[in-house]
Amino acid sequence: MRRLARVPLLPLQLTLLLATGAPEAPVSAPRSLVWGPGLQAAVVLPVRYFYLQAVNSDGQNLTRSPPGQTLFKVVVKSLSPKELVRIHVPKPLDRNDGTFLVRYRMYETVNEGLKIEILYGNEHVAQSPYILKGPVYHEYCECPEQDPQAWQRTLSCPTQEPQIEEDFASFPSINLQQMLKEVPKRFGDERGAVVHYTILNNRIYRRSLGKYTDFKMFSDEILLSLARKVLLPDLEFYINLGDWPLEHRKASDIPGPIPIISWCGSLDSRDVILPTYDITHSTLEAMRGVTNDLLSIQGNTGPSWINKTEKAFFRGRDSREERLQLVQLSKENPQLLDAGITGYFFFQEKEKELGKAKLMGFFDFFKYKYQVNVDGTVAAYRYPYLMLGDSLVLKQDSPYYEHFYVALRPWKHYVPIKRNLSDLLEKIKWAKENDEEAKKIAKEGQLTARDLLQPHRLYCYYYSVLQKYAERQSSKPEIRDGMELVPQPDDNTSICRCHRKRLSREEL
Repeated sequence: MRRLARVPLLPLQLTLLLATGAPEAPVSAPRSLVWGPGLQAAVVLPVRYFYLQAVNSDGQNLTRSPPGQTLFKVVVKSLSPKELVRIHVPKPLDRNDGTFLVRYRMYETVNEGLKIEILYGNEHVAQSPYILKGPVYHEYCECPEQDPQAWQRTLSCPTQEPQIEEDFASFPSINLQQMLKEVPKRFGDERGAVVHYTILNNRIYRRSLGKYTDFKMFSDEILLSLARKVLLPDLEFYINLGDWPLEHRKASDIPGPIPIISWCGSLDSRDVILPTYDITHSTLEAMRGVTNDLLSIQGNTGPSWINKTEKAFFRGRDSREERLQLVQLSKENPQLLDAGITGYFFFQEKEKELGKAKLMGFFDFFKYKYQVNVDGTVAAYRYPYLMLGDSLVLKQDSPYYEHFYVALRPWKHYVPIKRNLSDLLEKIKWAKENDEEAKKIAKEGQLTARDLLQPHRLYCYYYSVLQKYAERQSSKPEIRDGMELVPQPDDNTSICRCHRKRLSREEL
């Protein structure tokens, strides 16, 4: 099998067909394309995935779904009939642009390997069947790669992440002793939401500071998942589980800022940012505990562009006053905007005046051509999911950001709207009057999000933050008083302890 690094990112390089109005030629199974990390044994993820590009007999990439029922079929099974393993393989997700997303989740490890058959009708697609030489590990196997650089190469991790570089610019070195003195005093009071972690010998230890630390289950699960896959550096750090970033000191201040790790950043803070708990948890629990995740959303983006309702859409809680303004604008301009509050907590007195909207399934959002993204308490964590749809995102100007925002540009990936929403109606009208340009921006945003938010990229990002943090830490981490070991999931039916086989360059 070829290494992932040598496989082109085809979703960002789709060949567009001329719009002749004639139906596209039938799919050619041999000429169709298959690529992605799920075709590599060494890439261990909660849900493995790869992509299909339907290609016609003339060698042209299809840019819309083949007519009729989807005929792509995928069978994943153990190479050895003696190894009976559970592997869940749902139908390929049709992304409505000629590409399909295939997912499969393993519940045991296979030692001999896997055979992946990809068919269109009764004909093999591309180089099918694909053979993944074993062992092929499942998510809960404690089989960490001892060489982190080899692991990063296998996942084709980026050599640089702009947001990580920006976050650590304020911290040429990290004074652990200063952190140990200051963090409990500044952020560890009864109302705090901070957890103190030590990673030592690839084991995770923690203690909670403050009353509101229940969300530590999310930081626990990703750290444990990483430790099962790769040898983590030894380090000691604090994670903020609250909504708002905490460190507002500037690099020039005395004393200087402390590198608190948070899920959301802001223009006036110095926190080090990780992918949010929401998209991280949805990645870990994909095809199991959650229905909306970064993969499933791609096959549930509603009608084609031309058939979407030509209105802007919003549903959400009352977690910011601008959301109430949205509802008022919707009442006054129902031909342009459909907005509703589904739950009142912060502004309960407004419910009688504005009304309460019924809850809707998230996939139904994409029946509308335009999506309004307005902050919640901080950045709205729905934004990555909206970007992965095929509607145009109208994004509120905001001081808050997630880890991937640095790669996005207004008017290229989304349409910006002012923080007070004063130009929202104007921007909706612009989109309606400039349909082709709006469609182009929506597509560019979607393709960029598909690339940036791939599950394997999240693992790369987490590891890079921990690695850079460890490199700059001034003293050795320790297991402090009050810390407890965070155990790996205790499930003897799913966890295997095994020695990871070294894979040659050719096998990768």
